[in-house]
Amino acid sequence: MCFVIQPGCKSAATLRDMPDTSFLRRVALFDCLGDDELEALNKLAYRRAFAKGQLIILAEDPGDTLFVIEKGEVKVNIIHADGKEFILSLLGEGEVFGELSLLDDQPRSANVTAVEDTELAMIRRPDFLRLLTNIPQIAISLLEELASRLRRTDGQVGDLALLNVHNRISKTILHLADSRGVETEEGMLIRERPTHQQLANMSGTSRETVTRVLKQLEEDGYIISRRRQLVVLPTDAA
Repeated sequence: MCFVIQPGCKSAATLRDMPDTSFLRRVALFDCLGDDELEALNKLAYRRAFAKGQLIILAEDPGDTLFVIEKGEVKVNIIHADGKEFILSLLGEGEVFGELSLLDDQPRSANVTAVEDTELAMIRRPDFLRLLTNIPQIAISLLEELASRLRRTDGQVGDLALLNVHNRISKTILHLADSRGVETEEGMLIRERPTHQQLANMSGTSRETVTRVLKQLEEDGYIISRRRQLVVLPTDAA
């Protein structure tokens, strides 16, 4: 079944001519769409580029847009009253964000900033809700994504309360290996690991502590560090 949507106003900050649908086919949220649906979705999406370090979403601002990462990486974070940053997640190509405000029409719950030069496809709330109405499978995919993120957040809260700093950093690395690692003969390769400061902000500790723990993990044979690359070794190799 093909849904019909009247495209809304397009942003003046369009990146380029409308690309083909090949990218949207690789987005898990839209893998239930057929060719006609993908083409319609592609026509209503508009594109913007954000430079490294540029703020994309500010917490508490109103939100009416779903974002799909076509290129680059973003961090989702919150800033405490004392100025300390806690990174909730790092998202890369094919992942989505901004879905909560899209569904409940409430203010944004966190900040989102481009970690590197990033290109986004953006879909406005009325268009996306019409898409959900016409193709319920997308709602199921969206619920699965929300459940996954809620479980991850619950785990982070539990880790901060119950684990010591060494275990928090180790678990953060294991999560990165699971979510973005590539299996090699050596182990799970993280091609572009977060910086020490980013790892600290993900683990609730300091950059100096992360540096010390990574060195200890390498000495103990759990990881191999090569600048921004990191290999998590198999358990039987440690």
